[in-house]
Amino acid sequence: MRLLTAAGEGPRTGPLRWIMLSFFSTAWVAVLAIFVVAPEVYDRTLRLTGADRSLVEGAFLAALSLFLVAGAVGVVRRWRWTFWLLLVAFLAGPLRVVATVLQLMGLVVSDDPRWYIVLQGLIGVVQFAIGTAMLLGYRRWGVIWAAP
Repeated sequence: MRLLTAAGEGPRTGPLRWIMLSFFSTAWVAVLAIFVVAPEVYDRTLRLTGADRSLVEGAFLAALSLFLVAGAVGVVRRWRWTFWLLLVAFLAGPLRVVATVLQLMGLVVSDDPRWYIVLQGLIGVVQFAIGTAMLLGYRRWGVIWAAP
């Protein structure tokens, strides 16, 4: 099955690109869900009070959406620099896990809800798994979604 592959591109690149696009889509849905269901998370993170809340939260949501779309476009367009940027970012996923553990143990103070802290840790695990897959793919095939 050759999903999301261009002519001349081997099947090895399709699954990873689908995984990356799924990650970006899921991240955007999660950001939007948190924005709708628990906006106080963004209020605390952005240190918002008063009347400027909705404008700043909207701008933050738009900027985050643009960032996720740019990453997805880089994957679809097979930009080589995007591969390297995402590889470094995703291999840093264990830093989220360490921060989560420290927050849950009470060694790092956080006023975020526990579910949000755990979600950040899970994202770190998924990021590291994707980063590891990217690294293994690179070792075997090179920059696996780079345009020829």
